Formats: sequence, C-alpha cells, structure tokens
Amino acid sequence: MKPRQRPRFRPIRLCAAPIDDEPPAHKRHKRRIGLFGGSFNPAHQGHLHVSLIALKALRLDELWWLVSPQNPLKPVRGMAPFDKRLTSARRVARDKRVKVSTLEAELGLDYTADTVRVLKRRFPRARFVWLMGADNLPGFTRWRRWAEIYRALPVAIFDRAPYAPRVLASVPSLRFVRHRIPERAARRLVALTPPVWVFLHSRLHAASASAIRAGRRASLR
Repeated sequence: MKPRQRPRFRPIRLCAAPIDDEPPAHKRHKRRIGLFGGSFNPAHQGHLHVSLIALKALRLDELWWLVSPQNPLKPVRGMAPFDKRLTSARRVARDKRVKVSTLEAELGLDYTADTVRVLKRRFPRARFVWLMGADNLPGFTRWRRWAEIYRALPVAIFDRAPYAPRVLASVPSLRFVRHRIPERAARRLVALTPPVWVFLHSRLHAASASAIRAGRRASLR
C-alpha cells in the first residue's frame, strides 16, 4: 500500500497588483487594527511578544487585547477573576499601540463570532484582522461558528512550538487552503477581502500562562 500523500498547499495570488507592493493609498487611511482575544490568565511577555510582531509584520496602527470574561471552552476552576486578569493585561501591555479592551465583559459576549460582528458594526471604517497562536488552530473547530470568523475577517496565525507542524493539517487550514497567502505578502493582509489568512513564522517566546500558573501553585506548597 502506498503511503498517503500529504495535501499540497499552494498559496494563491489574491490581487492583480504585485503582492509585495504597499496597499493602495485610498485603502491606507482606514485604521488597521489587530484583534487578539484570550483569557490572559495571566497576561505575560509572550502575549506582548506576538503583539509587537503583528504590529510590524501586518503594518497595524494598533492592536486590541480582548480580555474574555470566561472562555466557554475553559473550566471556571483555575480561572482568575476578570478584574485580576484585566489588571495583568494592562500591566504587560506597555506599548501605547496595544489597547486592553473590556468590550466582551461590558456587552456580555461569550463567543468570538459575536464579538467580531459587534466590532464591525460599531467601527465600520476600521480594517480588522484576527490574530491567534498556532496552538489554538487544532481546536478552532470547537469555537462556535468558527468558519464565520474566517469569512468575516482576515486571519493571521502565529508560529508557536510545538504546534506549528499541525497548523497546515488542521481542519480550518484545509477548509480555507485556497485562501492562504504567502508570508511575504503579510503586510497586505488587512487590505484583502476575507476569507484570507497567513501563517507567520517568527522568533518564539518561552512564556506561557499555564507555566506561570503552575509556578505560582508550586510556590504556595
């Protein structure tokens, strides 16, 4: 029996202009905003590390950290109170371009698809892009109306060991394989019409919220 061949991923060219060119001037006046959702339990330097990479690689004007009141896919046990997580996010987000948002808590939004819909309605002139780490992609199909997110916003996925090799084999990647653009075109991502996504390889950061929580528990023993 011949071994099963892995699907070939061929990024397609989505625009007539050279993909390395700057976006047209008439498209650059709109605010280019990255959306980075999470529990931030707690926020750490890894979050800021990815945010700074996104600001540069995607040519963003600013980036919003959407602090979730309670991720429906994560247990309540072990989740710090919202105010404590919010404080940690504000303490870590030292770059003036990184804004910490309480929108989801204020409006009682539990699902990212609803958050995206609200933001697009409230800020019709903004150009949003959804950011997430490679560790989230294998389980992304558990998110409510996950495909709706891909169709609503450009998506940027950031390398994170040891999950990167699984990114291209995940269901979302296979579903939207024809809408992937090459990494060298990342700075055009926000100006493109969804569905469109990019996978960004970058210098990894060792910090993780789970390791920080584990260290805190160990120090209390």
